[in-house]
Amino acid sequence: MPSKDYYEILGVHRDASDAEIRKAYLKLAHKYHPDKTGGDKAAEEKLKEINAAYDTLKNKEKRAQYDRFGPDGNPFAGAQQGGGFGDFGFGGFAGGGGGGGFDTNFEDLFDVFFGRGGRSRQRTARAGSDLEYKVTITLREAATGVKKQVTIPRRELCSDCNGTGAAPGTRPSVCPQCEGRGQVRASQGFFSVMHTCRRCSGSGQVIQTPCTRCSGSGRVRSKRELEVNIPAGIDTGQRLRVPGEGEPGTGTGHRGDLYILVEVEPDDILARDGNDIICELPINVTDALLGSTVNVPTLKGQANLKIPAGTQPGKVFRLRGMGIPDVHGYGNGDQLVKIQVEIPTNLNREQRELLTRFREISDAKSYPLRKRFMEKLKNSLGG
Repeated sequence: MPSKDYYEILGVHRDASDAEIRKAYLKLAHKYHPDKTGGDKAAEEKLKEINAAYDTLKNKEKRAQYDRFGPDGNPFAGAQQGGGFGDFGFGGFAGGGGGGGFDTNFEDLFDVFFGRGGRSRQRTARAGSDLEYKVTITLREAATGVKKQVTIPRRELCSDCNGTGAAPGTRPSVCPQCEGRGQVRASQGFFSVMHTCRRCSGSGQVIQTPCTRCSGSGRVRSKRELEVNIPAGIDTGQRLRVPGEGEPGTGTGHRGDLYILVEVEPDDILARDGNDIICELPINVTDALLGSTVNVPTLKGQANLKIPAGTQPGKVFRLRGMGIPDVHGYGNGDQLVKIQVEIPTNLNREQRELLTRFREISDAKSYPLRKRFMEKLKNSLGG
């Protein structure tokens, strides 16, 4: 065993409690277990270190000796070089007497590899896969709710073999390697580990004559037509769950679910901000000066908006309840109308004459913003 600190191997302090040491061991043993690493040699060596470190530190007497002599002088090092575990590299499970016994706590190992109870149960049923499908709707459809017809590509049970994968008139046979259990046991002495059978991939069955339609998979490509009810108020990125519309399971496993991912297209005029709708409305300068009533586009058509005389650019008016309904039913948002005052261009002679006259008869009282600005500027210049 390499001369490496056992506390460092387990990632604990030297004054760590027994519970802390056990917890660290279980975490690392699970991480480097062959089922997790796929038989990686470096992981096997790491697991040997972990087992040896825990074998020493979990035992009060061995730990005391180790703390006294250190890694190089550990009187138990020879015992921890004990035999491996088949091809999985589970070395280092030495007995307290140094005679090749088994001193590792069964409960610890079962917690790592099998969970409570120490048994690995073969799954006779497996749920089908969930599916995701994107649906694009308009902003107005998001405001009112809509029903969409969708075509979902998915796999279905092969009708020729009823999902068994075996050619019609035949049936799968019991896997000779695992004898139908779906798992095989590798053991050494008192210790054994269950692994998924590679021959049948855990199904417990092998197909001698595959179905020609599905090539032995038991599944064929298909399309499912269905109507999806999209509620009012939904927004981009939200998902709708349609139970039981995913792919079929195996054995008695239930179907997976279908998730509809919603995307709301941007609108040319209206923009969404949460449940509020924003509209930037251009008006002419005379309507801003004299006041007017203008038509405003909304999600439900046109609405009248009164523009007071002297309305400034950027002024925001609020239309209560004219926004998006809350998807959970908590009322509606508002529509915010932001005013853009458009300055006319390409003036004719008469317009120029009138505006020139208007400028001549105007005074500072008509322009309070500019008046305040000029006063501030004058003060800042010391005038």
